[in-house]
Amino acid sequence: FAKLNVDYNQRTAAGFGVMSIPCFIVFKGGKAVGQTVGAVGKQGLAALLERAS
Repeated sequence: FAKLNVDYNQRTAAGFGVMSIPCFIVFKGGKAVGQTVGAVGKQGLAALLERAS
């Protein structure tokens, strides 16, 4: 798990295509394999992790 302050790390956020927050990105093997934007509940996060695994 990692948290990024997009105000202080704008280049990094832009590099991952973060245009809105909250934004959740799942990484596997060092590569982004799933992403969701907006407020999602527990079920939404579980679905994101399932799709990315």
